[in-house]
Formats: sequence, structure tokens, C-alpha cells
Amino acid sequence: MATTTTDYPERSAATAPGTVLAHTWYLTGRKLHALVRQPWVLAFGVIQPVVWLFLFGELFHKITDIPGFAYTGSYLAYLVPGVVAMNAMSGNMWAGMAMIEEIDRGTLNRFLVAPASRLAIMNATVLEQAVSTIAQTLIIVVLGYAGGARYPGGIPGIVLLTIAAVFVGVLWGALSNMVGMLLRSREAIIGVYTFFMLPLMFLSSAFMQPSFLPGWMQAIAARNPLNWEVQIGRSVLSANPDWSAVAVRAGGLLALAVLCVAISVTTFRSYAKSV
Repeated sequence: MATTTTDYPERSAATAPGTVLAHTWYLTGRKLHALVRQPWVLAFGVIQPVVWLFLFGELFHKITDIPGFAYTGSYLAYLVPGVVAMNAMSGNMWAGMAMIEEIDRGTLNRFLVAPASRLAIMNATVLEQAVSTIAQTLIIVVLGYAGGARYPGGIPGIVLLTIAAVFVGVLWGALSNMVGMLLRSREAIIGVYTFFMLPLMFLSSAFMQPSFLPGWMQAIAARNPLNWEVQIGRSVLSANPDWSAVAVRAGGLLALAVLCVAISVTTFRSYAKSV
């Protein structure tokens, strides 16, 4: 006899909107509690971006003296949005490692046999990554300010910069989770990180004004999601943001983030059926 969702009241109830929200809240709290107990994980995640910020900030600070360099602030202020974008991408590309660890420890499988919402399990992962990205972004912004960077866009600009960083983090975190689910290999995640991180970082305006790049690099940068976040951040932190360009790039990042999360959820459901 064919079965329906009513034959499984626990699973049917787990798909109700209110239940999904409740389960998401609980599972996100579980992940954040673990993060609070190990704050050094968050702190270590900021070390590399801080090195980028002050090392490259000092190494290339004379770039602003080049004729045609349009940015009027310090090079450190120019660099902050780039470092924020790189941190959001770099930190979240390791998300699949946590997923593999959950699988290896059997934690994920225990959730799958419990009456917990599948969507809530994935939502919790996305939200935990978003909270980490927000905290690290604000640390970078504060350290940049302490080093002499100034943000004419003020608090609203910093908020929008942070939102854009979350979009980038969710995008790459979802892709990393997908790789972890499909391949269940730490080496594969490291390979994806190595393949994408440095090329996308240097094929952007993170360090250099776009007009100074070769033509073929400008063409790639214009289609590079990491560069969209850099340009959004640089614009909203300025005194006169280009709101139309900000809206277009933010819309593009949001669309890509939603698409990647949808693909990740589909991959997760395929894994759940195999358990």
C-alpha cells in the first residue's frame, strides 16, 4: 500500500513552518554554543586576514600615489573591503570540513533518524557560518580603523559591507558543504580551496584599482562574485556610494547564495536518503 506523509506524523510535523523555525533555532544554538566554548577558533580565523591587512597595507601603501588612482583615502582603507571579502570566502570554504566531521562522528546520522527537520539542519549550518562571518568582519573593520583607515560611509556602510560578506560566506560555505557531502573527502575540500581562493583573490580589485588591471583580468573581475563584494564594500564605505551599482551587485550575490544553498540542500537530501 502506498504511504503518505500522514503515515509518519513525526516527519510530517517536522516540515511545518513553525517546526522548521523551532528546530533551526535549537540546532543553530547548538552550533553557536560550541563556538562560544572555543573562541580561539574564531580568533585564529582572523589571524590570516589581519596579516593580509597590515602586511599588504604597508607593502603597497605607495600605490595611492600612482597617477590615475581614483581612491582618495588611505590604501589601508582601500584594502579593508578586499580583506573582508577574502576572509568571508576563505573562512567559509572550510565549512565542508565540519560537515565531514559530523558524518564521521555519527552526529549527523543521529539527527537524520530523529524527528528533526532536514531543512533546519542545513539552516543551522548556514546561520552559524553567517554569525562567524559577521564577527570576523567587524573585527577586521575595527582593526583597520585602529590602523588609520577611515570609513566616511559610517555605521550604515559597515552594516551593508557585513551583509555583503555574509552573502559571499553563505555562497562558498554552501559549495563547501556540497563537496563535503558528495565526496566526503577533506583532500577534496582543500583542493577546491586551493583552486579557487588565490585566483579569485588576485582576479579582483582587492589590491588594485580595476582600471590598472590588464583587459582580460578586468573582464574576469567584472564577473567575479568575490570582486562584487569588494566593490560593494568600497562603495558603501565611501562618502558617495553608487547605490544602483551596489543594488545590482548585492542582488547578484544574493541570487548566487540562494542558488548554492538550494544545491547544497538537494545534495544533503540525497545523502539523507542513503543513510
